[in-house]
Amino acid sequence: MVKKGASVSSITKETLTILISQPRPDSEKSPYFELERKHSVKLVFHPFIKIESLTPKEFRAQKIVVPELTGIIFTSRNAIDQYFKLNEEMRLPINQNTKYFCISESVALYLQKFILYRKRKVFFGADGTNKGLFDILNKSKDDDKLLYVCSENQQDAEIVNWLTANEIDFRLGFMYRTVSNDIKEVFKANKFDIICLFTRSGVKSLQDNFPKFKQGATIIGAFGNNTIECAETAGLKVGIKAPMPKSPSMITALENYLSGK
Repeated sequence: MVKKGASVSSITKETLTILISQPRPDSEKSPYFELERKHSVKLVFHPFIKIESLTPKEFRAQKIVVPELTGIIFTSRNAIDQYFKLNEEMRLPINQNTKYFCISESVALYLQKFILYRKRKVFFGADGTNKGLFDILNKSKDDDKLLYVCSENQQDAEIVNWLTANEIDFRLGFMYRTVSNDIKEVFKANKFDIICLFTRSGVKSLQDNFPKFKQGATIIGAFGNNTIECAETAGLKVGIKAPMPKSPSMITALENYLSGK
């Protein structure tokens, strides 16, 4: 473990073990593995949450008429997966003119798994923040009927409040729910110097699995204002934060931390 008060430059990087609370990337070309090689650290991937799909019956109970919508808001790949999965299960055609508003370029590019990207209207925020998303939504807020695809038990309050305050014509589309994953075994097998959290549900999972969790010298990394706020409310000290001006992603935030920047 990292000694309390020690800087990353004063410890042996080979001893650093970093927990990424997400699934292991499919491609060995992932920037995470480049980071691992460059800094001689050990990365352990283990998702803190599981996604449970809502059934078509549960979605229909929300009385949302998908074909009447002109734009979809996506803030994660999970949301994209669940949206197209439900559409397929309900046998709903995908409107060729639908607009897609994504929080980041990486989320937007994930749409290529489901649509002919160049033939659709895809927009994404410049920096992966809510503000960047709001900037692109501002340009068409008077014309579109939007669906914000989100979890039944986790919505971004900042996004919901902004849409409401700006009188956007939108509906919350609950298409999945998040539940805490069992993470006890991975903690038994490893002692983590850094734990990276990406969602409020991830923070909750840590609390669910370890109600008496003590951070000690462990460095907590958190992505997104809501995650940071939730972690701090839970009594965690967040030492690595993203997105920030010089750290637009968790990978760059880790890179900067490990490089002592």
